[in-house]
Amino acid sequence: METKEHKSIAIHRVYFVGIGGIGMAAIARYYLSKGYHVAGYDRTESHLTQALVREGAAVTYTDDPSTIPPAFRDPRTTLVVYTPAVHDTDPILSFFKNDGFEVLKRSQVLGLITRDSKGLCFAGTHGKTTTSSMAAHVLNSAPVGCNAFLGGILRNYDSNLLLSQTSPYTVIEADEYDRSFHTLSPYIAVITATDPDHLDIYGNEENYLESFAHFTELIRPDGCLVIHDGLKVKPRPKPGVKVYTYSRDHGDFHAENVRYGQGSIVFDFVHPKGVIKDISLGVPVEINIENAVAALAACWLTGEVPEDAMRNAIGSFMGAERRFQFLLKEPLPGGHVVIDDYAHHPDELKMSISSVRKLYPDAKLTAAFQPHLYSRTRDFAPQFAEALDMADEVILVDLYPAREEPIPGISSKTIFDLLKNEHKSLILKQDFVKSMKSRNFEVLLALGAGDLSNYLPALVEELNGN
Repeated sequence: METKEHKSIAIHRVYFVGIGGIGMAAIARYYLSKGYHVAGYDRTESHLTQALVREGAAVTYTDDPSTIPPAFRDPRTTLVVYTPAVHDTDPILSFFKNDGFEVLKRSQVLGLITRDSKGLCFAGTHGKTTTSSMAAHVLNSAPVGCNAFLGGILRNYDSNLLLSQTSPYTVIEADEYDRSFHTLSPYIAVITATDPDHLDIYGNEENYLESFAHFTELIRPDGCLVIHDGLKVKPRPKPGVKVYTYSRDHGDFHAENVRYGQGSIVFDFVHPKGVIKDISLGVPVEINIENAVAALAACWLTGEVPEDAMRNAIGSFMGAERRFQFLLKEPLPGGHVVIDDYAHHPDELKMSISSVRKLYPDAKLTAAFQPHLYSRTRDFAPQFAEALDMADEVILVDLYPAREEPIPGISSKTIFDLLKNEHKSLILKQDFVKSMKSRNFEVLLALGAGDLSNYLPALVEELNGN
């Protein structure tokens, strides 16, 4: 490998600081598949780090520089990749930065990997994991294939990485956190939503929108922008870039003739030159109509995916893990339904709860939410409460801090106190399974980007045992 900064150095070892993150693990797997030596550090062991170890990576869980393998201590042969989720003061990251190593963000490495390919880059406050995963599955189901670096484990492949030795296309989930997506050069860019988020980074909505506007400037002159109709962002694409709109019901790409019945959703996909009829959603929830439209639009614009491949791929799409994933689906009334969803922004909660309401209009809906980040909880507490009030019952568990230090006065109780719903509880996550067993719930929707999902398998096991 030759990087822009050190073209004369042959890099054959890559060390990842934060190797257990979903996006980082995908790049680590990519390098393993190419025959590179891979090592890394993460704070906690997970199924992702365990899989990397099985594939040949050396992974440690202590932020002590002495744990770095000797072979990865030579700056002439080792590239270091880190995620912005790792604090600048991390001892291992500091070691590499202070010892002359080339240290790149994950997003910069994606730029290196994809600079010679046609990137389909999916950005947005929400929806980007599902739409990029759908697009990757569509392309991979067609003769053209693709490479893909995804933000979630795609259940069709039990992986967040797809590889092709021949395809010119690379599907990327373009992360706006820390302006990471500004390192990319999209061939086709999709923007799903621009509702303010990551205000700890951007400060205000204006800066957040400006970041997306700049992202549109990075599209190749022979490329395309597909943007959700009605967003506040003002695109600034280069001359030559074709701009299209999409939504569920209108725009250059949209759905029509939507049909519901017996647990299925079928629609016709409208594109600028016609209609592809009878698209059946493999994950039949309301929001996936719009997600499928965005994914199909990007694939259609390549001009290399047959209609049947599009139709069959959306129908066989199983979804990404923790993106509206059914863990238990018993008949109602009398049974239990347990759904795990990664939603962690107020608008995502609203869409998720609305989708469940559509699927189970007569059932009692219990929403269990674990707030993610002190800053996001502080910035959007009223909006979170408004979204959660859409459920029949609300359970809040202790906040997941991720990369952040505590903010005085901010906790799950901040949202709890704003809820109008009289049927609300505030519990510790370790008491979650016991608490849910004692409740007469029908549909449980677990929401959040933290670790509440780790407790759901035990709950399902208990319910199945009973």
